[in-house]
Amino acid sequence: MNETAKTRVDVLVIDDDAIMRELMADWLEAAGYRVRQAGDCGTALAEFKRQAPALVVTDMFMPGACGAEAIARLKAEQPGIVLIAVSGYFNSGQGLSAEAALSAGADRALPKPVKRRELIQAVAELVGPPVR
Repeated sequence: MNETAKTRVDVLVIDDDAIMRELMADWLEAAGYRVRQAGDCGTALAEFKRQAPALVVTDMFMPGACGAEAIARLKAEQPGIVLIAVSGYFNSGQGLSAEAALSAGADRALPKPVKRRELIQAVAELVGPPVR
């Protein structure tokens, strides 16, 4: 059991919407990934500094230093970090786009509502399948 825990991929899910954050975390845990959660960017950065995850799934539109700025900060702290940006505002006229997220350093950009299959597939393609 401990050996498996050591080799499981660690994912940090950041979203101020508790329902969406917990849903994505549940999907990833059920798929076999180890998941930590943060409800805002300050908490996320503290978690990140405590132990950098293999992959970050982050909402792009939250209070505080988020979106492209958060992506840039995470990439500066850990250049090899893999990041999936999610947002219900992509291409909504709010100034956010999937292209902007990718330009800021995100490896994938998924629109909300996020689909379970798309999230699990993106994570598996970026960091490998979960260890069972």
